[in-house]
Amino acid sequence: MRLVLAVVQTADAGRVLGALTERGHRVTRLASTGGFLRQGNVTLLVGVPNSRVEDVLAAIRANAKSRTKIMAAGDLAFPALGVAASDADWVEVNVGGAAVFVLDVVRFEHL
Repeated sequence: MRLVLAVVQTADAGRVLGALTERGHRVTRLASTGGFLRQGNVTLLVGVPNSRVEDVLAAIRANAKSRTKIMAAGDLAFPALGVAASDADWVEVNVGGAAVFVLDVVRFEHL
């Protein structure tokens, strides 16, 4: 058995969750925040037999797409690290997609 842990941008979460449940997977959804842009994310937990991991990954790939966003460079500055930027500068950054971890499950019990 495996635990698929997927961190998905909030904008993609509904589509990913819908695709997973349509395929018969049971999914736990947790609200989370973090990452590069400190924006809202959703963490999805899916416990599946080893043989269904690729099906879960296919649903995530099809529904969590990476895209670009134009942002003020000042929003990307990290003063604590000595990184500063002018608010007049604009940059294009990649957002979306998913960070996915597939973990071995030592024990599972449905109580």
